[in-house]
Amino acid sequence: MTSQTSIEPAPVHPLPGQRPFWARHLRREVQYALDLSLLVAAFAIAYLLRFDFRIPPEYLVFGLLQLPVVVLGQFIIALFSGIYAFIWRYISMAEIRPFLRAMVYSSLPLLLLRFGLPDTLEMWRVPLSVILLDAGLAWGGLLALRVLRRALYERFERSRREKRSDNGLRRRVLLVGAGRAGIMAVREIRDRGDVDLDLAGFVDDDPSKLGSVISGLRVLGTSEDLPQLASEHLVDHAVITIAEAEAATIRRLVEICERARLRVRIIPPLFELLQGSVSISRFQDVQIEDLQGRETVRLDEDELRRFLTGKAVLVTGAGGSIGTELCRQVARFNPLRLILVDRAEGALFEIDRELRQLWPQLDLEPVIADVGDTGRMTGILTSRRPHVVLHAAAHKHVPMMEGNPGEAVKNNSLATERLARLCGEAGCEAFVLISTDKAVAPTSIMGASKRIAEIATQAMHELFPATRYIAVRFGNVLGSAGSVVPIFRQQIAQGGPVTVTHPEARRYFMTIAEAAQLVLEAGAIGSGGEIMILDMGKSVKIEALARDMITLSGFKPYEEIPIVFTGLRPGEKLNEELELSGEEIDRTRHPKIFVGRLNGMPEAELRSALEELDSVATAGNSQAIRRALDDLLPEARLERHATPSTPPTAWGEDLVQ
Repeated sequence: MTSQTSIEPAPVHPLPGQRPFWARHLRREVQYALDLSLLVAAFAIAYLLRFDFRIPPEYLVFGLLQLPVVVLGQFIIALFSGIYAFIWRYISMAEIRPFLRAMVYSSLPLLLLRFGLPDTLEMWRVPLSVILLDAGLAWGGLLALRVLRRALYERFERSRREKRSDNGLRRRVLLVGAGRAGIMAVREIRDRGDVDLDLAGFVDDDPSKLGSVISGLRVLGTSEDLPQLASEHLVDHAVITIAEAEAATIRRLVEICERARLRVRIIPPLFELLQGSVSISRFQDVQIEDLQGRETVRLDEDELRRFLTGKAVLVTGAGGSIGTELCRQVARFNPLRLILVDRAEGALFEIDRELRQLWPQLDLEPVIADVGDTGRMTGILTSRRPHVVLHAAAHKHVPMMEGNPGEAVKNNSLATERLARLCGEAGCEAFVLISTDKAVAPTSIMGASKRIAEIATQAMHELFPATRYIAVRFGNVLGSAGSVVPIFRQQIAQGGPVTVTHPEARRYFMTIAEAAQLVLEAGAIGSGGEIMILDMGKSVKIEALARDMITLSGFKPYEEIPIVFTGLRPGEKLNEELELSGEEIDRTRHPKIFVGRLNGMPEAELRSALEELDSVATAGNSQAIRRALDDLLPEARLERHATPSTPPTAWGEDLVQ
């Protein structure tokens, strides 16, 4: 027998931001009353000005007769012009046009009556000067009333937020860049009373702006004046407020701020602002990505909509660095369904949760599966029927795969071939393989296993011509899991040393977002059977990357944070390549995507080679795997490749292994 407790219903309170009906109704009545009072006052003042405050008796009678008609007409036009749809405290320049339109519409009837009525009806003919004066006073007054309401609201909110701030201490800041982004930053900071910043002024290199006042702040000098200005205005922070600053500009500003002992920050990237994921006042530290000189990716939105919109899209490795960003980018194009496949439960949970928050209307399906499990993947493809498969799942860590060659072959090569075959059998429209620059003349197990995956993808295109098979090859991704950037960050946070393999080691880098966007673009424009090669720009010296990251962290390279050279690890190259010298490289219609037409391998020959690879990979014989890969790939140098000796100690650092 269960006991029951009588619980009285809790009183109902309106949610924050909601008002009871009576409160909203009263508020609207107050608005009407204020506007009517202002319209009456404007008409009376117009008459007084017309007659120099000495209205003749007959015109006083005319004015009293005309006033209710004119005011009622103006009020009706105001109701239908849409100005009462505006929230007063958010009034801005964008709302001026309806006021101007209402002013014209309310004045036209009065002008027609003024010139159209006969003298016998003079009492209804409003003087021309009164019409013009009243129009300006009435509609200008209505707009001014709303602007005043916004000013009072913002002042109240700012005061309230400042009282809630932790300690009331505010940091003195110089804004570097007095353009549109700088103006937006100033407005948002002023609107938000909880931002603990005290704006000292602007810095801008445009000579025409020097000394001028923009958004209430003076342009105090150029970027070269930062050290002096920091001392004069007791500033300890500088914020780069340039929406699309070039990497060279950011690097120069960082160096100047370092000399001035200023902490330098930057507004968020433009694409984050446009997507609405951050606000412009959420300043962040300058990242290493900001210094790499990568241009903004220009996507063919129409092409990507044809490729993704209304399609079921499956992403393997959806919990990895590239996979998660692919999912974010795909979600923007309103797919029919987005299927997230990964065998790591935690990573899959995180990206699924993120996407559900950002795109609650998106049909998402997280699926825990190993892409090497043929039965499981067959069931997924048969039941979900994806149109597009983006295959990002892979083992990518070069030294680790040197010690586990069988797993690299099974996951990167054999599983890719089986998945590509299953996609063809399921009738998928497109299969896009994420490859790597390490597949070019591979000296590592990881690179060779990905080269086999490329060949398998090409072979499946010949076997299933209805499915477009495309491999996309690019270099390292800044900030991805296991990459050099997070490792450097961790080493710097621990006080060093920062370990670099070789003083002359160079790599190609691109941001995760750029890589994912270009992968989708390549998948959209590829006709099938190609190896698409992304333009990685210039290769970057790893030692210079380490120096930049130490500097951005506020330390001096080699002095406060040492850099130690450890020697190239097994399977690593001194310099990476994006294509073989014998490959034919053609341009595509996208300036950052090229197509390499390297001859593949007949499907029957490939199947026989993969059966042998499967056998040696299962046996786990490392040398046998290397021999099999060398035999299969004429350009590979696995057995012949010897790890270069460590660099000489003349570099000034002790070498550790």
